[in-house]
Amino acid sequence: MGFVQVAVTLIIIMLLVKPVGSYMVKVFGSETTGLDRVFGPFERLLYKLMGVREGDSMGWKAYLGAMFLSNFVMLVLMYLVLRLQKYLPLNPDGIDNMPVAQAFNTAASFITNTNWQSYSGENGLSYLSQLLAITFPMFTSAATGFAVAIAFIRGLIGRQDNLGNFYVDITRSITRIFLPLSILIALFLVFQGIPQTLQGAVDAATLEGAKQTITRGMVASLESIKHIGTNGGGWFGTNAAHPFENPTPLTNLVHILCMMLLPTSLVYAFGLMIKNKKQGWTVFAAMGFIFLVMLATVFVSEYRGVPALDALGVHGNMEGKEVRFGISESALFTAVTTAATTGSVNTMHESLTPMGGFVPLAEMMLNNVFGGKGVGLLNGLLYLILSIFICGLMVGRTPEFLGKKIEGKEVKLASIAILTHPLIILAPTALALLRPESIASISNQGMHGLSEVLYAFTSGAANNGSAFAGLNANTNFYNVGIGLVMLFGRYVSIIAMLAIAGSLATKRVVPVTTGTLRTNTPLFAGILVVIILVIGALTFFPALALGPIAEHLAMPR
Repeated sequence: MGFVQVAVTLIIIMLLVKPVGSYMVKVFGSETTGLDRVFGPFERLLYKLMGVREGDSMGWKAYLGAMFLSNFVMLVLMYLVLRLQKYLPLNPDGIDNMPVAQAFNTAASFITNTNWQSYSGENGLSYLSQLLAITFPMFTSAATGFAVAIAFIRGLIGRQDNLGNFYVDITRSITRIFLPLSILIALFLVFQGIPQTLQGAVDAATLEGAKQTITRGMVASLESIKHIGTNGGGWFGTNAAHPFENPTPLTNLVHILCMMLLPTSLVYAFGLMIKNKKQGWTVFAAMGFIFLVMLATVFVSEYRGVPALDALGVHGNMEGKEVRFGISESALFTAVTTAATTGSVNTMHESLTPMGGFVPLAEMMLNNVFGGKGVGLLNGLLYLILSIFICGLMVGRTPEFLGKKIEGKEVKLASIAILTHPLIILAPTALALLRPESIASISNQGMHGLSEVLYAFTSGAANNGSAFAGLNANTNFYNVGIGLVMLFGRYVSIIAMLAIAGSLATKRVVPVTTGTLRTNTPLFAGILVVIILVIGALTFFPALALGPIAEHLAMPR
């Protein structure tokens, strides 16, 4: 039965890829759609208020500057809201101001689409903070990733350094994709019983007569954009395991579909925009293969459980899982939330089997298995560029992609982005394990404790936001350290990819010859998978061997 549930979910995702991908191409290509009359006037009003002329285009440096300026202003405003929430309105439960380091971590987390939380939302944030510092950047950070991905695609097929207009791209992402979808999903979630209210907590009496405080809030609206925008985070500390965030198996299905909907569709849209569907499906196949391998690993691991429980007659690992979801939906959610870099969880990853915990770690370390809004596709294309370069070296020919030569500048930029990812994971993890104060935050010693710290920095670097849940990350070291890792993990790759896009946009297209490497074939999809896995294995295997792999091998047989 569990296998059937997973299969049906994946089939629904595949059925949505083409229509949603085709719609996105129309949105970012400014093509006519039936929704122009609905969104057009509102968008023109926004452009007028911002002083933006819709037809103006930007080179890669101007596009990057606009992205940085808007993100920095939002980061500062979010920080101020968190630091002053005690004195601001919409605080019915009297929540105090957030401490300095934690406010920095939270602002950095939500502006980078990471949504890592070192706080518990129901008692750490006012309603105004949930709206302005959490829900609002869920829209803008997702739209920023989308805009950058579209700009890069324009650079691939362009003839001059013209990547579009950042302000137009981010506006159309919000008005035509994220906002309509979020409204529809939020209404459905309210129908399923998820709260949506501005009223504060309410006291209730239990069957035993004890007093219980039930926190509420605008949960449904946050849940919708959190999954549509692959943001993660949660109104409550237990995230999508909380019955107010994820009350039924049907809401669980909708959460999974929302997480995978746009990342998968964007890969298909990439093929349409470059007018090479086979190229898009090649990248999709490579990402899909890795995803299925990871899903199978966590699925089988959790169903097999651990030998100690088997000896007691308990089959399968239900520790840390909600009974209403079971093992199959928990395993699927785990694979999806880290493949789509969402970070929402419906089960505690701390309680997964060692190889079950290996899967979310591995997916975040690779950081290109569909990934979040735009950035997942960008990371996949980084590896594609590197694969083309390696293949070119093997045959002694200058590598080309879409008729444009991949030369030293592009390879260096791609290498910087790829190497930054392991650097900002492994170096802070090593530093944390050298500091007695940081080690004190670990709830489990030994191999599992190493995995807790490694997971935290991996989640930040991949802009995922999920947690192993056994690490007390609310300390100055972890708040500042993970905050910086999130910023580097987000913006270094964006800088590199926009620079590559600007470089490729000005290159002339060379004719295809018999010696041209075809990058839209099953063979190249296999090469891409091998390059991704080999680089990931060489980089992260030693750390994984000391953590989840060693823990798996140490289990009694």
